[in-house]
Amino acid sequence: MAARERKPDLRARAERIAATLSRRYPDARISLDFETPWQCLAATILSAQCTDERVNKVTPALFRAYPDARATARADARHLQRLIVTTGFFRQKTRSLLEAARIIVERFDGEVPSRMEDLVTLPGVGRKTANVVRGHVFGRPGLVVDTHVRRLSRRLGLSRNRDPDKIERDLWALLPPAQWTRFSMSLILHGRRVCQARRPMCESCVLCPDCPQIGVSPSKLRGVRDIRRKSF
Repeated sequence: MAARERKPDLRARAERIAATLSRRYPDARISLDFETPWQCLAATILSAQCTDERVNKVTPALFRAYPDARATARADARHLQRLIVTTGFFRQKTRSLLEAARIIVERFDGEVPSRMEDLVTLPGVGRKTANVVRGHVFGRPGLVVDTHVRRLSRRLGLSRNRDPDKIERDLWALLPPAQWTRFSMSLILHGRRVCQARRPMCESCVLCPDCPQIGVSPSKLRGVRDIRRKSF
């Protein structure tokens, strides 16, 4: 479906998908708890291969002990490890937090930078984490490509790529920057709640009229084919 779709039609469908998701998830944002730019950055680093729910259980004690980059840069590594151990990969995350905090103090006077090219120089920070910070702290357009966005972008026929950076560029071409943050956040929520990897709930999905359901097994398409015929 996506390979035969003209670019103007694909853009129009992407806009409809974005509008539908915006109505369905009007308050879409990351579910991590934070109050400052540093706390947003630290929580997002901890969320790698860990649930946001688990991170939110860890960060209150972490931020009481080390509320900002300056305090974190001076932290005892063993104490920091104990605070974040349940998030998994705690040794690597400890190194990332300590080094990121040190660089922020030395290069950016203790303030989390807002530029993508600066953020991605920090340990533990890739484009996904940088886009979370830019979108939720600085109000800059940022497409967050996590596992849900990767899956749904392909299932919806919005990108044929599997590399997160290439998916990000594909989505850039389909939607205006003002929609990037909200679109990716609502797509993440939809992936968690409805369009799941193994059991997508196509029969009750608000995106069904605009979804080619790429990769969905035939058994999952029963009951939704009539809806698709009316739209494609």
